[in-house]
Amino acid sequence: MTTLSVVVPSYNAAEWMERCVDSLLSLGASDLEVLIVDDGSTDATGAIADLYQAAHPHVVRAIHKANGGHGSAINIGLDEARGAYLKVVDSDDWVDASALATLLDTLRGFLARGESVDLVISNFVYEKVGRRRKRAVRYGNVLPKGRVFSWDQVGRFRTSQFLMMHSLVYRTQVLRDCGLRLPEHTFYVDNLYVYEPLPHVRTLYYLDVDLYRYFIGRPDQSVNEQVMIKRIDQQLKVNRMMMDVEVSPYEVTPALYRYMLHHLQIVCVISSTMLLRSGRDEDFARKVELWRAIRYDDPAVYRRLRRTTLGHLVNLPGRPGRRASVAVYRGAAWALQLN
Repeated sequence: MTTLSVVVPSYNAAEWMERCVDSLLSLGASDLEVLIVDDGSTDATGAIADLYQAAHPHVVRAIHKANGGHGSAINIGLDEARGAYLKVVDSDDWVDASALATLLDTLRGFLARGESVDLVISNFVYEKVGRRRKRAVRYGNVLPKGRVFSWDQVGRFRTSQFLMMHSLVYRTQVLRDCGLRLPEHTFYVDNLYVYEPLPHVRTLYYLDVDLYRYFIGRPDQSVNEQVMIKRIDQQLKVNRMMMDVEVSPYEVTPALYRYMLHHLQIVCVISSTMLLRSGRDEDFARKVELWRAIRYDDPAVYRRLRRTTLGHLVNLPGRPGRRASVAVYRGAAWALQLN
């Protein structure tokens, strides 16, 4: 049995993908599957993927497809995965070998004992260009360590703390059972990957290791602020798709409902802040319309999101309010880069 499938979405990644794939192959694990999904690259990405498959035919599979975007590559990886568990590692990121060994041992233990653990959460580290100090994102303040638990045992996340794709390993069948299909030719789909399957997750496990190394700071990255402003339509598309996910407080546990509102709020605040940062009146109007849509779709959700500190800050009235919201955002971003 394959314990873990790792999907590596790759588009024109020849410059950095070897660091990613080498980190996954460092253990020589025979029950690990690496799916390199070449998403219609025009550089040497596809050829490099084929070389890895030739060198490691029992572990690596090179999958070539027409360009469809990050979500499309994940969809194909999910379709092709043979592992009991699935993780996505972007081609410009990498994993820590020791932490990967711990993860695999943990997953093997679940399978050997017949434990159906739906979601494993681990830590990730920001590998920011030009910074020696590394900032790790950990969840020990809200999640029980080293044991299987349910949503009822999850604490309250801090205002700026939330789950990211980098920290998640899903049981593969959970993703298939929930019918996850990410939109094609769309950026920022990682929020949907985190958010949409959560109501189908019954059991969780927090593995307190710094597994994922998240490489940021390149000017062309999708999370660069100026790039996000240019692609605000993509951010809003994902934001509205998250709003369309039907989550009832009567059908999920209170702790899960609380977390999903929290995650939705974070994405709404990011969308609102980018619209404010653009400085264009038409984008301010789109920000207002976003919150009107939330109120129209579910007044109860709107009230809960608006009464939070973040919900209040991005909805301060008038031009002074816009300037204050942007100032708070800049301060928060500066602090995150230093800590």
